[in-house]
Formats: sequence, C-alpha cells, structure tokens
Amino acid sequence: MSENDNPVLTEIIDGVGIMTLNRPDKFNCISLGLMEGMSAAIEAFDNDPGVRVILLNAKGKTFCTGADLDEVMEARKSHDKLKVFIGRIHEVFRRLETSPLPVVVSVNGLALAGGIEMMMACDVAFAAESARIGDQHAQYGLIPGGGGTQRLPRLVGLRRALDLMYTNRWLDAAEAKRWGLVNYVVADDALAQAALDYCRNLAKKSRAGLTAMKHLSRQGLEISPSDGLTLEEEAVATGLMGADVAEGLAAFQARREPNFA
Repeated sequence: MSENDNPVLTEIIDGVGIMTLNRPDKFNCISLGLMEGMSAAIEAFDNDPGVRVILLNAKGKTFCTGADLDEVMEARKSHDKLKVFIGRIHEVFRRLETSPLPVVVSVNGLALAGGIEMMMACDVAFAAESARIGDQHAQYGLIPGGGGTQRLPRLVGLRRALDLMYTNRWLDAAEAKRWGLVNYVVADDALAQAALDYCRNLAKKSRAGLTAMKHLSRQGLEISPSDGLTLEEEAVATGLMGADVAEGLAAFQARREPNFA
C-alpha cells in the first residue's frame, strides 16, 4: 500500500508515536478504513516500550470534518451496518482515552462533528490560531455519534455543551481555549513543532507515572470521589516501590535529570 492509499500514517520520533490522518482530499473524514488504521496504530504504540506518548495530527488543511457521508449513506441501508459503523467509531475513540500513553492532539483547520469528538477523546489539545471547532449534527437532523453528548458536557459544562450542539456554531481557537476544549493555541506555522516539542518533553518522563496519572484521572470521573481517592492511595503505594521512582529520587538527590528506562 502506498502512502497515498494509507488512511493513517505512523512514525516514531524521540519516543513520540505520531499518528497522522491521511485523507486530505476527503477533509480527513471518518471512514471504517480510517478507524482501522487508527486502531492498529494505537495498539502498536501501546505495545512498543520505546513509545512514551502519542501525537495525533492530520495531513492537509483540515483536521477532520466528521463522518464520511458516502459511508454513512451506505450504512443507512441496514440497522446492522449502522451499528457496526457507529460502534467502531466509539471503540476507537475509547481506545484513545484508555491507552496507557498520554495522547496529544494537534488541530489545524476545521474540527467539526466527528472531528471535535475525536479531539475530545484525547488528553491534551493544541490548536492553530486559525482553527475552527464545532458540532454540525443539529444542522442536518443528526445526533452526535462519536461520544459528543457525553464528553462535551464533561469538558465545558452542560449549558455550553448544549448551546454548541443546538446552534452548530463554530468556535475560534481562542474561545475554544477559554471553554477548556483546547489547552494551547499557537500560530499556524508553529503548530506542528509546538505539539511535537511538548510530546518530546513528556517522552522524557516516567511512562509508568504518566500511565498511572491518566488512569486515575479518567477512572475518577466515572466513580465517586471517595472511591477515586482509594484508588489513588493504592496506586501511589505501589508506585513508590517501582524502579522509576527509585531513579527519580536518585536523580533529585544527585541534582541531575532522571533517565527513565
């Protein structure tokens, strides 16, 4: 398969597993092929001990404008096909959330409908100054099908989430940052390097430590605060006995940078 035929490109740079959406002629719309490519990439990175963080970005001028309508129209021919299509999207986005690695997303151009849903499944988000982020489902009588009704209220609050879904308006990058949808807004021509530099910094840290932080934080959203604190207590007690903590404390005492194996 040539690069042009592969819907998802991958490479590893300095411990950063880079996953690039590669359907620029289709605005990087979500297809089953794209989902298969993302799933395979996430699994490969998760199982590679040399990868410490995943960076998701997109080729071309647009991050992702939602589902591929050709595939949606085909799936509408039967309920079973629809279930497969929607279920695969949910599965892959959930894999972004449950990956043991931090997942950073770099948004250029438009992140609409399924694009914003994909972005919200990641841990940290960068956006170019010219990026526009929104939900388009209500415009066409659709319901968000990639977790939007669940992740958006948790990220920005119920009123803002419903407003964005009801009106299908686009947020500029600055407003998306004020809402908490993105963490960093950078100049368009600096986006790729800024996101990669951020990931390189994370890749120097303890993989075990970052994994525990991600797991505890995300799991804590689904259980009571009391149960979450119990999970944290147990995880910390276990983690303090680990090799990474030993290296970190030794580095602190020696006034050097830690070198996590």
